[in-house]
Amino acid sequence: MPPVLAAVLVAALGVGLLRGNGTQDGGPLVGKAAPDFTLQTIDGGRVSLASLKGRPVVLNFWASWCVPCRDEAPLLRDLSEKQSANGLAVVGVVFSDKDLKSVRSFVQEYALAYPSLLDPNLNTAITYGVSGVPETFFIDKGGMVRGYDQGGLTRERLQAGLTKIGVAF
Repeated sequence: MPPVLAAVLVAALGVGLLRGNGTQDGGPLVGKAAPDFTLQTIDGGRVSLASLKGRPVVLNFWASWCVPCRDEAPLLRDLSEKQSANGLAVVGVVFSDKDLKSVRSFVQEYALAYPSLLDPNLNTAITYGVSGVPETFFIDKGGMVRGYDQGGLTRERLQAGLTKIGVAF
C-alpha cells in the first residue's frame, strides 16, 4: 500500500506544479470568507487569521524545496517591509515541508520577518484548497478572499492581487 500512496502523492504534486501560473479570478475561495486558522510559528508562537481581522492579508503557501517559492520570497519580504506600517499583514504557511532546519534556513536566507506558520497535517492547506506551491490568497480587511494566485508571483501579479484588497505596492 505505501508505494500506491506515494504514487498518488507524487501525481497530485505534479499536477499542482504543472498547472498554469497566474492570477485566478475564479480561485477556490474568491468571494468567500477566508477560513480561520490558528497555527504555530517556526519559533513557537501562534498566529490566527482572526487576530488579523481589520487588516488586509497576503497569505502565501510555500516550501523550502520549491524553486518558484525561492524566486518570490524577496518580493514578499520587500512587500512586508514596506507595507506593514500601513496595516498589511504578510503571512507564510509552510506546505508539506517536514524538515524544520530547511524551513528555518529558507527564512534566514531570504531574511523573512513576517510569520512563517507550520501546517503539520496540511489541514489549513486542505481547507484553502492548496494542491501545490506557491499559492497566494489576497484577503481584504473584512476577511473576504478577493484574489488568488498560483505559481511564483511576479511584481505585476502581486500588484494585481494587492489592488483587489486596496493595497498599492
